[in-house]
Amino acid sequence: MKPAKSEPLNGPHKELFADGTVSGEGRVKDGKRYEQWTWYHKNGELKAVGKYANGELDGYWEWWRESGKPLQTGSFDGGQQVGSWKRYYINGQLCDEGDYDGGNKVGVWRIYNKNGELKQTKVFKVQK
Repeated sequence: MKPAKSEPLNGPHKELFADGTVSGEGRVKDGKRYEQWTWYHKNGELKAVGKYANGELDGYWEWWRESGKPLQTGSFDGGQQVGSWKRYYINGQLCDEGDYDGGNKVGVWRIYNKNGELKQTKVFKVQK
């Protein structure tokens, strides 16, 4: 005899680390993440904040290191990286910045050294 099929999750939802502490919290609809979610490092510090649409990363997201310093910021559309992105060194200085289109780097990307000085620029062509 087959077990009864359970209904997909809907409403507020928490995901836990193995030790029972909260790793993420937000809402689910039809069993998929949607709307605003907040993720945490094991030490309890904020790890990431952003939205989901139909289970995919969507809109603007921010990530932080366990120290609380920024890691990266950028946007998604249907789970693919789009628009302006920035990544940061462990010391909090900007590492690089540029744009994505459909998950691919495009246009001019600026790469900085750990002191925040421009080190290099790279140009990425739109991939078809």
